Amino acid sequence: GGEFGRLPMAQGDYAKAGRDHGPSGFTSWMAGGGVKGGVVHGETDDIGYGAVRDRVSIQDWHATILHQLGMDHEKLTVDRNGLEERITHTYPTRVVREIL
Repeated sequence: GGEFGRLPMAQGDYAKAGRDHGPSGFTSWMAGGGVKGGVVHGETDDIGYGAVRDRVSIQDWHATILHQLGMDHEKLTVDRNGLEERITHTYPTRVVREIL
């Protein structure tokens, strides 16, 4: 499972305070499927606002999962309104081998 990420500080008045999305630093857990046990990969700043070491993009995450399922993320496409698109988009993407 995983979490999109939330900002580390509350927003608004405390009676209705909430935390907005925080896509720059978030947590995700993996187990089995060839993933090393007990591994922590990456690091956020001191308050958890954003990643500062060993960043992994969503596209990298998808490429890694697809790799473990035996699929090539560069060849897997989906139809999106008549346009064939890669699920990992066109961004430079890598399999995160450090966790495998």
